[in-house]
Amino acid sequence: MSMTDERPVAAPPTHMPLVAPQIPSYAPALAAVVAAGVAALLGILLGWSVVAVVLLAWALLVVVLPAWSAAVEGNRRAKDRLVTTIAWSTFALAMIPLVSLVYEVVSNGYGVLSSEFLTYDMRGVLGEGGGIYHALMGTLVITALATAISVPIGVLAAIYLIEYGKGNRLARTVTFLVDVMTGIPSIVAGLFAFALFTLIFGPGVRFGIGGAVALSVLMIPIVVRATEEMLKLVPEELREASYALGVPKWRTITKVVLPTALGGIVTGVTLAIARVAGETAPLLIIVGTTTTLNLNPFDGRMATLPVFIFSSVTTGGKYDAEQTARAWGAALVLVAIVMALNLLARAVGKIFAPKTGR
Repeated sequence: MSMTDERPVAAPPTHMPLVAPQIPSYAPALAAVVAAGVAALLGILLGWSVVAVVLLAWALLVVVLPAWSAAVEGNRRAKDRLVTTIAWSTFALAMIPLVSLVYEVVSNGYGVLSSEFLTYDMRGVLGEGGGIYHALMGTLVITALATAISVPIGVLAAIYLIEYGKGNRLARTVTFLVDVMTGIPSIVAGLFAFALFTLIFGPGVRFGIGGAVALSVLMIPIVVRATEEMLKLVPEELREASYALGVPKWRTITKVVLPTALGGIVTGVTLAIARVAGETAPLLIIVGTTTTLNLNPFDGRMATLPVFIFSSVTTGGKYDAEQTARAWGAALVLVAIVMALNLLARAVGKIFAPKTGR
Protein backbone atom coordinates (compact mmCIF):
# COMPACT_ATOMS: atom_id res chain seq x y z
CA MET A 1 0.00 0.00 0.00
CA SER A 2 1.55 3.26 -1.16
CA MET A 3 1.48 6.24 1.01
CA THR A 4 0.54 9.55 -0.64
CA ASP A 5 1.12 12.97 0.84
CA GLU A 6 -2.19 14.69 0.57
CA ARG A 7 -2.11 18.38 1.47
CA PRO A 8 -5.21 20.46 1.95
CA VAL A 9 -6.00 22.81 -0.93
CA ALA A 10 -6.25 26.46 0.07
CA ALA A 11 -9.71 27.87 -0.28
CA PRO A 12 -10.15 30.77 -2.74
CA PRO A 13 -10.35 34.19 -1.16
CA THR A 14 -13.85 35.17 -0.18
CA HIS A 15 -13.24 38.93 -0.44
CA MET A 16 -12.30 41.19 -3.36
CA PRO A 17 -9.11 43.31 -3.22
CA LEU A 18 -9.64 46.74 -1.76
CA VAL A 19 -10.05 49.65 -4.20
CA ALA A 20 -9.22 53.17 -3.14
CA PRO A 21 -12.41 55.23 -2.90
CA GLN A 22 -12.81 57.97 -5.50
CA ILE A 23 -15.23 60.79 -6.03
CA PRO A 24 -17.31 60.58 -9.23
CA SER A 25 -15.80 61.69 -12.53
CA TYR A 26 -18.37 64.46 -12.79
CA ALA A 27 -17.39 65.85 -9.38
CA PRO A 28 -15.38 68.86 -10.74
CA ALA A 29 -18.26 69.92 -12.98
CA LEU A 30 -20.77 69.46 -10.16
CA ALA A 31 -18.60 71.44 -7.76
CA ALA A 32 -18.25 74.22 -10.33
CA VAL A 33 -22.02 74.37 -10.86
CA VAL A 34 -22.69 74.45 -7.12
CA ALA A 35 -20.07 77.14 -6.55
CA ALA A 36 -21.45 79.24 -9.41
CA GLY A 37 -25.01 78.85 -8.14
CA VAL A 38 -24.14 79.84 -4.57
CA ALA A 39 -22.07 82.81 -5.77
CA ALA A 40 -24.84 83.96 -8.12
CA LEU A 41 -27.44 83.73 -5.35
CA LEU A 42 -25.31 85.74 -2.94
CA GLY A 43 -24.53 88.23 -5.69
CA ILE A 44 -28.22 88.81 -6.40
CA LEU A 45 -29.09 89.15 -2.71
CA LEU A 46 -26.19 91.49 -1.91
CA GLY A 47 -26.12 93.38 -5.22
CA TRP A 48 -22.58 92.42 -6.17
CA SER A 49 -21.00 92.99 -9.56
CA VAL A 50 -20.29 90.23 -12.05
CA VAL A 51 -16.57 90.30 -11.25
CA ALA A 52 -17.25 89.83 -7.54
CA VAL A 53 -19.59 86.91 -8.27
CA VAL A 54 -16.98 85.22 -10.49
CA LEU A 55 -14.27 85.65 -7.84
CA LEU A 56 -16.53 84.21 -5.14
CA ALA A 57 -17.46 81.25 -7.37
CA TRP A 58 -13.78 80.55 -7.99
CA ALA A 59 -12.95 80.74 -4.29
CA LEU A 60 -15.80 78.36 -3.44
CA LEU A 61 -14.63 75.92 -6.13
CA VAL A 62 -11.07 75.99 -4.81
CA VAL A 63 -12.36 75.19 -1.32
CA VAL A 64 -15.24 72.78 -2.05
CA LEU A 65 -13.59 70.40 -4.53
CA PRO A 66 -10.40 69.70 -2.49
CA ALA A 67 -12.49 69.38 0.70
CA TRP A 68 -14.76 66.83 -0.97
CA SER A 69 -11.70 64.97 -2.30
CA ALA A 70 -10.04 65.01 1.13
CA ALA A 71 -13.12 63.53 2.78
CA VAL A 72 -13.43 60.70 0.25
CA GLU A 73 -10.00 60.13 -1.35
CA GLY A 74 -7.52 61.39 1.21
CA ASN A 75 -5.18 64.34 1.55
CA ARG A 76 -2.85 63.30 -1.27
CA ARG A 77 -5.54 63.34 -3.96
CA ALA A 78 -7.03 66.47 -2.43
CA LYS A 79 -3.73 68.34 -2.86
CA ASP A 80 -3.51 67.12 -6.44
CA ARG A 81 -7.01 68.39 -7.21
CA LEU A 82 -6.24 71.71 -5.54
CA VAL A 83 -3.15 72.28 -7.68
CA THR A 84 -5.01 71.13 -10.81
CA THR A 85 -7.85 73.57 -10.10
CA ILE A 86 -5.42 76.45 -9.58
CA ALA A 87 -3.55 75.58 -12.80
CA TRP A 88 -6.75 75.52 -14.86
CA SER A 89 -7.84 78.78 -13.20
CA THR A 90 -4.64 80.57 -14.17
CA PHE A 91 -4.99 79.24 -17.71
CA ALA A 92 -8.53 80.62 -17.92
CA LEU A 93 -7.33 83.93 -16.46
CA ALA A 94 -4.61 84.18 -19.10
CA MET A 95 -7.12 83.45 -21.86
CA ILE A 96 -9.50 86.25 -20.84
CA PRO A 97 -7.51 89.19 -22.34
CA LEU A 98 -6.66 87.17 -25.45
CA VAL A 99 -10.26 86.18 -26.13
CA SER A 100 -11.45 89.70 -25.33
CA LEU A 101 -8.89 91.24 -27.70
CA VAL A 102 -9.72 88.90 -30.56
CA TYR A 103 -13.46 89.43 -30.04
CA GLU A 104 -13.15 93.21 -30.03
CA VAL A 105 -10.95 93.31 -33.12
CA VAL A 106 -13.10 90.88 -35.10
CA SER A 107 -16.45 92.41 -34.08
CA ASN A 108 -15.34 95.97 -34.86
CA GLY A 109 -13.21 95.28 -37.92
CA TYR A 110 -15.14 92.59 -39.77
CA GLY A 111 -17.75 94.97 -41.15
CA VAL A 112 -15.12 97.22 -42.73
CA LEU A 113 -13.40 94.51 -44.78
CA SER A 114 -14.13 94.58 -48.49
CA SER A 115 -12.30 94.35 -51.78
CA GLU A 116 -12.16 98.14 -51.94
CA PHE A 117 -10.73 98.36 -48.42
CA LEU A 118 -7.88 95.99 -49.35
CA THR A 119 -7.11 97.39 -52.82
CA TYR A 120 -7.48 101.20 -52.46
CA ASP A 121 -5.30 103.75 -50.72
CA MET A 122 -6.29 106.97 -48.93
CA ARG A 123 -5.29 109.46 -51.61
CA GLY A 124 -7.88 112.25 -51.67
CA VAL A 125 -10.23 110.45 -49.25
CA LEU A 126 -11.67 112.55 -46.42
CA GLY A 127 -14.82 110.71 -45.33
CA GLU A 128 -16.07 107.29 -46.27
CA GLY A 129 -14.20 105.04 -48.67
CA GLY A 130 -10.53 104.47 -49.13
CA GLY A 131 -8.52 101.51 -47.92
CA ILE A 132 -5.27 100.18 -46.52
CA TYR A 133 -3.56 98.94 -49.68
CA HIS A 134 -0.70 101.44 -49.34
CA ALA A 135 -0.18 100.57 -45.66
CA LEU A 136 -0.42 96.83 -46.28
CA MET A 137 2.18 96.89 -49.05
CA GLY A 138 4.43 99.18 -47.00
CA THR A 139 4.33 96.73 -44.09
CA LEU A 140 5.20 93.82 -46.37
CA VAL A 141 8.09 95.66 -48.04
CA ILE A 142 9.65 96.97 -44.83
CA THR A 143 9.23 93.65 -42.99
CA ALA A 144 10.77 91.76 -45.92
CA LEU A 145 13.78 94.08 -45.94
CA ALA A 146 14.18 93.74 -42.17
CA THR A 147 14.10 89.95 -42.57
CA ALA A 148 16.71 90.08 -45.33
CA ILE A 149 18.98 92.10 -43.02
CA SER A 150 18.37 90.17 -39.80
CA VAL A 151 18.41 86.52 -40.85
CA PRO A 152 21.97 86.33 -42.29
CA ILE A 153 23.43 88.37 -39.41
CA GLY A 154 21.54 86.46 -36.73
CA VAL A 155 22.22 82.98 -38.10
CA LEU A 156 25.92 83.64 -38.73
CA ALA A 157 26.33 85.18 -35.27
CA ALA A 158 24.73 82.11 -33.69
CA ILE A 159 26.97 79.80 -35.72
CA TYR A 160 30.02 81.66 -34.44
CA LEU A 161 28.82 81.48 -30.83
CA ILE A 162 28.16 77.73 -30.93
CA GLU A 163 30.63 76.33 -33.45
CA TYR A 164 33.67 78.60 -33.31
CA GLY A 165 33.72 80.86 -30.27
CA LYS A 166 32.40 78.51 -27.60
CA GLY A 167 33.66 79.75 -24.24
CA ASN A 168 36.04 82.51 -25.39
CA ARG A 169 35.85 86.12 -24.30
CA LEU A 170 34.45 87.50 -27.56
CA ALA A 171 31.64 84.94 -27.55
CA ARG A 172 30.72 85.84 -23.98
CA THR A 173 30.71 89.52 -24.89
CA VAL A 174 28.47 88.92 -27.92
CA THR A 175 26.10 86.82 -25.82
CA PHE A 176 25.87 89.60 -23.24
CA LEU A 177 25.16 92.20 -25.94
CA VAL A 178 22.48 89.98 -27.48
CA ASP A 179 20.82 89.68 -24.08
CA VAL A 180 20.90 93.46 -23.71
CA MET A 181 19.47 93.97 -27.20
CA THR A 182 16.61 91.61 -26.42
CA GLY A 183 15.30 94.05 -23.83
CA ILE A 184 15.76 97.25 -25.85
CA PRO A 185 12.52 99.27 -26.14
CA SER A 186 11.32 99.54 -29.71
CA ILE A 187 11.39 103.33 -29.69
CA VAL A 188 15.14 103.21 -28.92
CA ALA A 189 15.65 101.16 -32.08
CA GLY A 190 13.74 103.82 -34.02
CA LEU A 191 15.87 106.59 -32.52
CA PHE A 192 19.02 104.65 -33.42
CA ALA A 193 17.95 104.32 -37.06
CA PHE A 194 16.88 107.97 -37.18
CA ALA A 195 20.22 109.16 -35.77
CA LEU A 196 22.17 106.88 -38.10
CA PHE A 197 20.47 108.06 -41.30
CA THR A 198 20.41 111.68 -40.14
CA LEU A 199 24.21 111.57 -39.92
CA ILE A 200 24.39 110.11 -43.41
CA PHE A 201 21.64 111.97 -45.32
CA GLY A 202 20.96 115.01 -43.16
CA PRO A 203 18.05 116.01 -40.88
CA GLY A 204 14.43 115.22 -41.68
CA VAL A 205 15.13 112.00 -43.51
CA ARG A 206 12.16 109.62 -43.86
CA PHE A 207 12.19 106.41 -45.91
CA GLY A 208 11.38 102.74 -45.68
CA ILE A 209 14.92 101.37 -45.46
CA GLY A 210 15.34 103.24 -42.17
CA GLY A 211 12.34 101.38 -40.78
CA ALA A 212 13.81 98.09 -41.98
CA VAL A 213 17.06 98.84 -40.14
CA ALA A 214 15.14 99.76 -36.98
CA LEU A 215 13.12 96.54 -37.13
CA SER A 216 16.26 94.51 -37.78
CA VAL A 217 17.72 95.83 -34.53
CA LEU A 218 14.75 94.21 -32.79
CA MET A 219 14.84 91.03 -34.89
CA ILE A 220 18.53 90.16 -34.74
CA PRO A 221 18.66 89.16 -31.03
CA ILE A 222 15.56 86.98 -31.45
CA VAL A 223 17.07 85.21 -34.47
CA VAL A 224 20.40 84.77 -32.68
CA ARG A 225 18.75 83.26 -29.62
CA ALA A 226 16.48 80.94 -31.61
CA THR A 227 19.32 79.73 -33.84
CA GLU A 228 21.69 79.34 -30.90
CA GLU A 229 19.25 77.12 -29.00
CA MET A 230 18.57 74.99 -32.06
CA LEU A 231 22.28 74.49 -32.75
CA LYS A 232 22.79 73.40 -29.15
CA LEU A 233 20.25 70.62 -29.68
CA VAL A 234 22.23 69.05 -32.54
CA PRO A 235 24.01 65.99 -31.08
CA GLU A 236 27.78 66.18 -30.91
CA GLU A 237 27.93 62.65 -32.35
CA LEU A 238 26.79 64.00 -35.74
CA ARG A 239 29.62 66.50 -35.82
CA GLU A 240 32.18 63.91 -34.68
CA ALA A 241 31.02 61.40 -37.28
CA SER A 242 31.42 64.01 -40.00
CA TYR A 243 34.89 64.98 -38.77
CA ALA A 244 35.87 61.31 -38.65
CA LEU A 245 35.10 61.03 -42.35
CA GLY A 246 37.49 63.90 -43.09
CA VAL A 247 34.79 66.52 -43.77
CA PRO A 248 36.01 70.05 -43.00
CA LYS A 249 34.26 72.06 -40.32
CA TRP A 250 32.55 74.56 -42.62
CA ARG A 251 31.09 71.76 -44.69
CA THR A 252 29.98 69.90 -41.56
CA ILE A 253 28.12 73.01 -40.46
CA THR A 254 26.42 73.57 -43.82
CA LYS A 255 25.63 69.93 -44.64
CA VAL A 256 25.02 68.36 -41.22
CA VAL A 257 24.41 70.89 -38.46
CA LEU A 258 22.23 73.45 -40.23
CA PRO A 259 19.93 70.92 -41.98
CA THR A 260 19.38 69.18 -38.65
CA ALA A 261 18.42 72.43 -36.92
CA LEU A 262 16.63 73.98 -39.91
CA GLY A 263 13.11 73.45 -38.58
CA GLY A 264 13.75 75.28 -35.33
CA ILE A 265 15.69 78.05 -37.08
CA VAL A 266 12.90 78.72 -39.56
CA THR A 267 10.35 78.69 -36.73
CA GLY A 268 12.38 81.22 -34.75
CA VAL A 269 12.76 83.48 -37.78
CA THR A 270 9.03 83.36 -38.50
CA LEU A 271 8.19 84.22 -34.90
CA ALA A 272 10.68 87.10 -35.04
CA ILE A 273 8.91 88.44 -38.14
CA ALA A 274 5.57 88.20 -36.36
CA ARG A 275 7.11 90.02 -33.39
CA VAL A 276 8.21 93.09 -35.36
CA ALA A 277 5.32 93.23 -37.86
CA GLY A 278 3.19 95.21 -35.42
CA GLU A 279 5.82 97.67 -34.17
CA THR A 280 4.69 101.30 -34.35
CA ALA A 281 7.18 103.57 -32.58
CA PRO A 282 10.26 102.88 -34.77
CA LEU A 283 8.29 103.27 -37.98
CA LEU A 284 6.59 106.43 -36.75
CA ILE A 285 10.00 108.02 -36.13
CA ILE A 286 12.01 107.03 -39.20
CA VAL A 287 9.43 106.07 -41.85
CA GLY A 288 6.54 108.45 -41.18
CA THR A 289 3.28 107.98 -43.04
CA THR A 290 1.58 108.91 -46.30
CA THR A 291 -1.81 108.51 -47.94
CA THR A 292 -0.50 107.15 -51.24
CA LEU A 293 1.22 103.98 -52.33
CA ASN A 294 5.03 104.04 -52.28
CA LEU A 295 6.89 100.80 -52.99
CA ASN A 296 10.36 102.35 -53.12
CA PRO A 297 11.93 102.00 -49.66
CA PHE A 298 14.81 104.31 -50.63
CA ASP A 299 12.72 107.33 -51.61
CA GLY A 300 10.21 109.14 -49.42
CA ARG A 301 7.75 108.21 -46.73
CA MET A 302 5.90 104.91 -46.66
CA ALA A 303 2.68 103.91 -44.94
CA THR A 304 2.54 100.87 -42.67
CA LEU A 305 -0.37 99.20 -40.92
CA PRO A 306 0.67 100.04 -37.32
CA VAL A 307 1.29 103.70 -38.14
CA PHE A 308 -1.94 103.82 -40.19
CA ILE A 309 -3.88 102.55 -37.16
CA PHE A 310 -2.17 105.06 -34.87
CA SER A 311 -2.77 108.03 -37.15
CA SER A 312 -6.39 107.04 -37.83
CA VAL A 313 -7.22 106.88 -34.14
CA THR A 314 -5.32 110.00 -33.02
CA THR A 315 -6.18 112.39 -35.86
CA GLY A 316 -9.83 112.92 -34.91
CA GLY A 317 -11.84 115.69 -36.50
CA LYS A 318 -15.01 115.71 -38.57
CA TYR A 319 -14.61 112.18 -39.93
CA ASP A 320 -13.59 110.55 -36.67
CA ALA A 321 -16.10 107.66 -36.96
CA GLU A 322 -14.89 106.67 -40.44
CA GLN A 323 -11.25 106.87 -39.37
CA THR A 324 -11.91 104.72 -36.29
CA ALA A 325 -13.70 102.12 -38.41
CA ARG A 326 -10.75 101.96 -40.81
CA ALA A 327 -8.39 101.60 -37.84
CA TRP A 328 -10.35 98.56 -36.60
CA GLY A 329 -10.26 97.04 -40.08
CA ALA A 330 -6.51 97.58 -40.35
CA ALA A 331 -6.06 96.10 -36.88
CA LEU A 332 -7.97 92.98 -37.93
CA VAL A 333 -5.78 92.59 -41.01
CA LEU A 334 -2.62 93.02 -38.91
CA VAL A 335 -3.80 90.44 -36.36
CA ALA A 336 -4.61 88.05 -39.20
CA ILE A 337 -1.10 88.49 -40.63
CA VAL A 338 0.53 87.82 -37.25
CA MET A 339 -1.69 84.78 -36.67
CA ALA A 340 -0.89 83.45 -40.14
CA LEU A 341 2.84 83.83 -39.44
CA ASN A 342 2.50 81.89 -36.18
CA LEU A 343 0.60 79.10 -37.93
CA LEU A 344 3.23 79.10 -40.67
CA ALA A 345 5.96 78.76 -38.05
CA ARG A 346 4.24 75.70 -36.58
CA ALA A 347 3.78 74.12 -40.00
CA VAL A 348 7.37 74.80 -41.06
CA GLY A 349 8.65 73.41 -37.77
CA LYS A 350 6.79 70.14 -38.38
CA ILE A 351 7.88 69.90 -42.02
CA PHE A 352 11.59 70.50 -41.40
CA ALA A 353 11.79 68.68 -38.08
CA PRO A 354 14.31 65.79 -38.07
CA LYS A 355 12.60 62.55 -39.03
CA THR A 356 12.66 59.79 -36.42
CA GLY A 357 12.21 56.05 -36.80
CA ARG A 358 12.74 54.03 -39.94
